[in-house]
Amino acid sequence: MATLWNKGTSATEAVERFTVGNDRVLDLALARYDVQGSLAHIRMLERIGLLTADELTALSAALERIAARIESGDFVLEDDVEDIHSQVELLLTRELGEMGKKIHSGRSRNDQVLVDIKLFLRDELRSVRGEVLTLFRTLQGLSDRYKEVLLPGYTHAQVAMPSSFGLWFGAYAEALVDDMYLLGGAYKVVDRNPLGSAAGYGNSFPLDRQLTTDLLGFASPVYNSVAAQMQRGRTERAVASALGSVALTLNKFASDCCQYMCPNFGFIKFPDELTTGSSIMPHKKNPDVWEILRGKCNRILAAENEISLLCSNMPHGYHRDYQLLKDILFPTLELMHDCLQMADYMLQYIEVNTHILDNPLYDYLFTVEEVNRRTLAGTPFREAYRQVGVEVNEGRFQYGGGRGHGDLKASDLGHTHLGSLGNLCNDRIAALMDAAADWQKAR
Repeated sequence: MATLWNKGTSATEAVERFTVGNDRVLDLALARYDVQGSLAHIRMLERIGLLTADELTALSAALERIAARIESGDFVLEDDVEDIHSQVELLLTRELGEMGKKIHSGRSRNDQVLVDIKLFLRDELRSVRGEVLTLFRTLQGLSDRYKEVLLPGYTHAQVAMPSSFGLWFGAYAEALVDDMYLLGGAYKVVDRNPLGSAAGYGNSFPLDRQLTTDLLGFASPVYNSVAAQMQRGRTERAVASALGSVALTLNKFASDCCQYMCPNFGFIKFPDELTTGSSIMPHKKNPDVWEILRGKCNRILAAENEISLLCSNMPHGYHRDYQLLKDILFPTLELMHDCLQMADYMLQYIEVNTHILDNPLYDYLFTVEEVNRRTLAGTPFREAYRQVGVEVNEGRFQYGGGRGHGDLKASDLGHTHLGSLGNLCNDRIAALMDAAADWQKAR
């Protein structure tokens, strides 16, 4: 197998298979970024005199041809090549001879892997940001559309107080703002350049690390070369933590949807083609999409812990254990994209029950409203509370002295404070999201 570290001896096939693992498959996701990092690196090498201008021109042209093959899908790792870095260097050497070997001057595979992963994660986080924003806007749109439709609120899984679909959809939209803050924090960890730290202890070549930082569009270098290598694992854990926050929001929303779709609730439904049936019960409309989404989000939540355990108990410096980080994080990112896209897709077809409160099951939903109504009319709160409690116990409670509640709208309840049924503040929440998602400004 072609390796960058070969010193004239060969590993046994069993050792190669065990140590390389799934890297050859996962590395294909890094191919374009390996070329991107190499293009910046050789421009810096020419600047400091380790390449001539003609060599830079030839190497750049060859790398651009490799990049074109990657984008067209005509790029593979050959059977006897260990990883993406070896494949790119092999192709350069085949085309340019000894000149192709000069590309590795001033860097180690350690900082080469790090910069590839950071460039990859930077793009991945931008994609997640876009998907979160799409879902956020969908939820806010539903919140505005159904802001007047009342919905029972629950505490301890018991009917509690009036809520609304505007409040419910809007709550998950605002939760995504918090998630966006964490995604932005992970992005700031990712957006620092490790290239030039070599194996963790720098290099005796006069490398211009600020130049490669500028060429690759990073916010700054990771200055200390040891700290740069210590980011291996820390970067992945930061990203996994932020993804876990998004997953927790989606997980809870999926659980709500599973419950609300149940005929015992009947709050929402979806078209038949977006639900599944039973092999023996012809009446069933199962929430399989939301159940699978909930399960996938649990797997995303597990990634941070798995990364933390993998990276524990190692002194600073590179260890081969870090190779396994890709096996954890790359599939997690795929799960995240799938869940965000599917949640938004499902919400395009959600059907809301606008007559939930016609059911006498919710007669006691308005006890707090009645206590507050009497208090505003002059009855002390504790006395109003006692009066309503007695009426409930004696089975004669009626909201508003006999007024029906099946036709009530959210605006009828007089909730005016910030974030209440009658004052959702969706415009303010949208402004918060705009600020949270402006990662360039956050630099």
